Amino acid sequence: MTWFFILFALLLVVSPVMWLKPSPRQRRISALRTAAIKTGLTVKLEKPPLHGIETTMPAYRWRYPQERPGPDFVLVRDDHASAALKAFAHGWRWRREPLRPLPEALEVRLKALLERLPQDAIVVESHRHALTLWWWESQDFPRFSTYLEDFVALRDALAGRPDDGAVSVPLGQPRA
Repeated sequence: MTWFFILFALLLVVSPVMWLKPSPRQRRISALRTAAIKTGLTVKLEKPPLHGIETTMPAYRWRYPQERPGPDFVLVRDDHASAALKAFAHGWRWRREPLRPLPEALEVRLKALLERLPQDAIVVESHRHALTLWWWESQDFPRFSTYLEDFVALRDALAGRPDDGAVSVPLGQPRA
C-alpha cells in the first residue's frame, strides 16, 4: 500500500510537467516561424483586416524597401468575402483594389501565386511598407518555403508602385 501512495505522489509531481510540454502542432509552428524569420520575414500575431474576426492571426510580412513603397490593396478568399466584392482570381476577391491598375504580367504572377496558396491562407494584403500573407499556418516550413521565391518576386515587382504616386525616382530612370 505504501508503494501505491509513493507512486500516486510521484504522478502528482510529474503531471504538471507534462502539461507544459509543447504539443506536436506547437513544435511545428515554432519551427515554421523560426525558419521564416531566418529568411528575413517578419511574423506577428495581429488582428487581420477582416470583418467579424476579433482574434489575432499570424501575419507573414515581406517588407518593401523604404525608398520603394508598395501599393495598397487587400485580397480576401471567397469564404471570408462578401459576394458583393469584385472577383479577382479563382477563389479570391478584392476588398480594396490598388488605385493604379497592376500591369498584366504582374497580375498574372499574383493570380498564379493565389491559386497555389493553401486553403487556410485567407488574406493577401499590401500597403506602403509590406506585402502580408494572413494564414493559419497549416504547413511546415519545407512546404511553405515553396512560396517564398514567388512572394519575394511579387514583392520586388510591386515595390515602387505606391498608390499615392509619391515615390522618388532618380533622375534619368523611367518610373515603373
